[in-house]
Amino acid sequence: MRNLISLADLRPEQLARIVARAVEFGRGDVEDRPLAGRQVGIYFRKSSTRTRTSFWSGATRLGADVITFGPDELQLSTGETVEDTSRVLAQYLDALVVRTNGDVEEMRRLGTSPDLAVVNALSLDEHPTQAIADLSTLTEHFGSLAGRHLLVVGEGNSSGAALALAGALVPELRITLLCPEGYEVPKSTLDLVDELSGGQHRVVQITDPDAVEGPVDAIYTSRWQTMGVPKADPDWLASFEGFRIDREFFDRYSGPDTVFLHDLPAVRGQEVTDEILDGERSLAWRQAYHKMTAAMAVLEWCVVGPQD
Repeated sequence: MRNLISLADLRPEQLARIVARAVEFGRGDVEDRPLAGRQVGIYFRKSSTRTRTSFWSGATRLGADVITFGPDELQLSTGETVEDTSRVLAQYLDALVVRTNGDVEEMRRLGTSPDLAVVNALSLDEHPTQAIADLSTLTEHFGSLAGRHLLVVGEGNSSGAALALAGALVPELRITLLCPEGYEVPKSTLDLVDELSGGQHRVVQITDPDAVEGPVDAIYTSRWQTMGVPKADPDWLASFEGFRIDREFFDRYSGPDTVFLHDLPAVRGQEVTDEILDGERSLAWRQAYHKMTAAMAVLEWCVVGPQD
C-alpha cells in the first residue's frame, strides 16, 4: 500500500505514470478491474459534489466495494486517536480517501499503517488529485505538456498550490501563478517547488496582470472563496478586481489554441463569466470528468500499482 498525500512525495516519473493512466481511463479502453475484491473508504468532513462522487464512481468501476463516512460517523469525533483509527481501519479497508479543511498532518498520521493507503482528496494547503485531473485534461487535449504555459489566476488556494507542485515535477511545463496581493500561494510551498525542480524556476508567482508573458496555452481559475472558508477582510473582493476571467481578460493573454479550465464549482459572474465557462474554448466539463479518471489512476497506483 502507498499513500498519496502530497504531490511533493512523488517522483516525476511516478506522477507521469499516474497522469498517463488517467488519460487511458479517459479513453474508455481499459476493461480490467484491478480493485476487484478490495475495499475503499471515503471519509469527507466537508461538502463535495465532484470529488466524493468521482472517487465513489471510479472505485466501483475498478471493481472495489465502497463505504462512505460523514464528518461525525467515525469515533474520531468522540476522541479516538488518529493512530488507533488507522490501525483498525487497516484491518477492514485497503484505501481511505480523506477530505478536510485542516492541514495534511492528520492524513499523514492516518497513513502510518502499512496496510492502509491514504489519499488526500483535499486539505487546506493542497488538492493533489485535482492537479492530476488538470494535467490529465491538458495532456489529453494537447498530447504533451512539454513546452506548454499554464496561467493560474485568482487566489493561491489548495488547487493553485497543487498545480505549482505539479509544475515542479513535469519537465518543460511552465506555470505562472497570477494572484492578488495578500492571496498568493504560500512562500513555503514555492520554496518546496524550487527544491523539487532543482531551481529551474519554471513556476513563478506574480501579482500584476501586466507582468504576464503571453500568449499562454491555458488559463485556469478557481472560485475565490475556497470551500466556503470566510476571509478575514470583509472587503476582500476589492483585491480581486481585474482578476475575473471575462472575454477581455481571456483575449488579452490567449492565442488561437488557448483553452480555459476551472476546477468547479464556479461562482458565475465572479471569477468567470458564463461566456467563458460555457464557451467553445472551455475544457471545464471534460476536466470534471477527469476527476474520476484521476481518482481511478490514483487508487490503482496506491493499492495495486507497480512498487517503484
